[in-house]
Amino acid sequence: MSEKSSNTEKLLKIKKRAVECIDCNFSQTRKNVVFGSGDPESKLVVIAEGPSAADNHTSFPFSGPAGNMLDEVFAANELTRADIWLTNIIKCRAADQQQNGLKNRLPKIEEIKACAKWLDNELTIIKPFVILCLGSPAAKTLIHSSFKITGERGIWFTETRYSPFAMATYNPAYVLRQEGDDFMTLRSLIIEDISKAKQKLADVNEYEKTTLF
Repeated sequence: MSEKSSNTEKLLKIKKRAVECIDCNFSQTRKNVVFGSGDPESKLVVIAEGPSAADNHTSFPFSGPAGNMLDEVFAANELTRADIWLTNIIKCRAADQQQNGLKNRLPKIEEIKACAKWLDNELTIIKPFVILCLGSPAAKTLIHSSFKITGERGIWFTETRYSPFAMATYNPAYVLRQEGDDFMTLRSLIIEDISKAKQKLADVNEYEKTTLF
C-alpha cells in the first residue's frame, strides 16, 4: 500500500469521527464540519483559523471569495489546492446565533482546545516538512502563542511541534477587507510567502538525509 493511499484512508477515518464531534457548542450552530482537503502526501500544509460562512455550507475549506483569492495566489506560484493539504485549526464555523442569523466571532481558547485533536491527527499522519499559517490565530497555535503577524510574517521558525519549518502570512480573508494600495501590497506579500514555502520544499530531501543519523 502506498503512503498516499494509506494517508487517505487514515484521514478519512479521522474525518468520519470529526463530523460527529459534539465536544463544543459549535455542534449546535454548524451546518457542516469542515475537514482538511488536498494532497494527503503533501509536505506543505497550509493552515488558517477556521471555516467561513461559505465553508459551513459546502464543508470544504476556503470555499468563498477568500478561497478564490487563495487559488489566485497559489496559481501565481504554479500551485493548486491539489498540491497541498489545506485545513484550519478549528473545524466548525465560529459563530453565534443572533436575530438576523449567525454572526462570526473569534473562537474561544476552550473551543480551540476541544478541536485540537483533529488538527493533531491530520498533522501527525501527514508529517509536513513546511507549515504555512494564514493569519495570526493559526500562527499563535502552531508557532508561538504571542505571534505578531505584522512583525513576524515571512520569518521561518524551525523545529516547531509538527514540522521542521513553519512560517505565517496574511489570511486572504483579511486582505479582502483592505482597499487600494494596501490590498495590492498584502496580496503581493502572500504570493511572496507562498513562493518561499514552495522553495523551502526543495530542501526536504537534503534535510531527511541529514536527520537519518
